[in-house]
Amino acid sequence: MTSLSPLFLPLLFATGLVAGCIDAIAGGGGLITVPVLLGIGLPPQVALGTNKLQSTFGSASAMFHFVKAGTVNLRDARRGIFWTAVGAGIGAYTVQQIDPGFLKRFIPYLLLAILAYTIFTPKLGAEEVHPRMRKEVFYTVFGLLIGFYDGFLGPGTGSFWVISIMLGLGFDMRKGTGYTKLFNFVSNIVSLVVFIVGGKVVLLAGLLMGAGQACGARVGAKLVIHKGTRFVRPVFICSVLAVTAKLFYDNYR
Repeated sequence: MTSLSPLFLPLLFATGLVAGCIDAIAGGGGLITVPVLLGIGLPPQVALGTNKLQSTFGSASAMFHFVKAGTVNLRDARRGIFWTAVGAGIGAYTVQQIDPGFLKRFIPYLLLAILAYTIFTPKLGAEEVHPRMRKEVFYTVFGLLIGFYDGFLGPGTGSFWVISIMLGLGFDMRKGTGYTKLFNFVSNIVSLVVFIVGGKVVLLAGLLMGAGQACGARVGAKLVIHKGTRFVRPVFICSVLAVTAKLFYDNYR
């Protein structure tokens, strides 16, 4: 059992609050939360497991507000929910069996491509367009792929979902962000169960940070709902840039 100094408690709540708001808008909250969890002395595996607990609160809060606002239709996304859960379960199991290093080295280049495509396609996600894939096919393929990645490694998952939903289903960025939070919540829950079974979660830290996440995610989701794509796009670009830079730094420092 990892003990926490009482001095860390306000820091954990405040960290969750800021990360939850950013994550609900464009993803990338893990760039804030994981370093803080490592900084208070948690081992890497425990920091990742605890981060899954707190991020579940944020994605649940954001998802609730998107569903309540009518941005997300749960019935419409049932197939995506199922296959994302399957993919996340397989990914969380697989990461315990093999070294994830090869994927960690490849992901920054994929995020860099997403960043370039988003910047040089200014109308991407500005409005809904005709879908390029049937929903049944999209949810099966990308639910498995991105769900697996989130369970296996995680950084940039929100960015992959948003860009895939906009390109595959033709959603605008506001709606794509809403559905992203739904699928993030599903993969977070499945991964969290695996970490809890493995004893890699500090409940006090995760719950306290999760309370902040839920509050921050509520604010972020409302901003997305009311301000739309013009607000989300620059935040999304900054988030992808930050995640990409962090991964390149980790890989090549």
